[in-house]
Amino acid sequence: MKRFFLRLYFDNAMVGPGKAELMEHIRTTGSISAAGRAMGMSYKRAWMLVEELNAAFAAPLVASARGGAGGGGAHLTPEGEEVLRLFRTIEARARAAGADEIARLEAMLRPAAGDVSPEK
Repeated sequence: MKRFFLRLYFDNAMVGPGKAELMEHIRTTGSISAAGRAMGMSYKRAWMLVEELNAAFAAPLVASARGGAGGGGAHLTPEGEEVLRLFRTIEARARAAGADEIARLEAMLRPAAGDVSPEK
């Protein structure tokens, strides 16, 4: 199975597939804790990643409200939506641009343990 991962490193930030997925789950669930659960990560880890993102960018990417009588929640800010959109666009373009070379590299690999190659 071939998978493509893109991770962008900046001087003060890293944006990759995990943070992008977390942001997508926050968008759909409206909750940092529910987003973390959907990814099998602790609430503490999800919050840490959100704090990293919010600290790295000029404007917060995720806004949250504490729970209580009115309930809490979280959502992507307009900047968060734009960062997510840009990351996914870059990822798709890179995947498409490198598809032929990725296929050639894959063809050069040894079969994975347990793979049965057809007899010739």
